[in-house]
Amino acid sequence: MASTSDIKNGKCLVKPNGIWQIVEFQHVKPGKGAAFVRTKLKNLKTGKVVDDTIPAGHRLEFARVERRTYQFLYKDDMGYNFMNNETYEQIALEEHQINAPEFLKDGNSVEILFHAEKEEVLACELPQFVVLEITQSDPGVKGDTASNATKPATLETGAKVNVPLFVNEGEKIKVDTSSKSYVERFKG
Repeated sequence: MASTSDIKNGKCLVKPNGIWQIVEFQHVKPGKGAAFVRTKLKNLKTGKVVDDTIPAGHRLEFARVERRTYQFLYKDDMGYNFMNNETYEQIALEEHQINAPEFLKDGNSVEILFHAEKEEVLACELPQFVVLEITQSDPGVKGDTASNATKPATLETGAKVNVPLFVNEGEKIKVDTSSKSYVERFKG
C-alpha cells in the first residue's frame, strides 16, 4: 500500500470499479481544514475521465503496470492492430484505449500498458510528439492579421490542427499528442 505522497502522473490506481490512470494531480493545503489531493483520473476500460479528491495520507493501492513497445500496423473493423516487434504477436485495441488515435500512422511505435498480474491490455500511449506531413492547408496571406494568427490544416492521418500562417502544405510539423496541437516545424 502507498500513500497520497506517491501520486504521480501516469501511475495506475486500483479502485473497486476498475483501474484508473492519474492524468493530473494537485496537492492542496487550504488555510482551514485538512490537506487533500485533487486528481483527474481516466478509467482504462471505458476511457471515462472523472475528478476525484483524496484526503492527504490516505492509503492507496497502485496497479503493477508493464509498458511494452508495439508497432501500429493498420485499422480495420476489429479496431486498431498492433504488433510486438520481438515476438510478432498481434493485438487489436478499441479507439477509447488509445490516447490520440487521430495521430496514428502506419509503422508508428507506441507503448501499450499491460496489467502485470493479469496480462490484460489497459491502454495505448503514443509518444509525446509525432511528426506528420500537412496534406491540405490554405495559403496564409501576408498582412492578414496583427499577430499569432492560425489557420486549419489537415494532416496525413486525417487529423486537423491549427497551424501558424507561415506553415504551408507539404511541410512536416511536430504535433503534441497530449494537447493535440502544433508545436513547431520539423527540422530534419
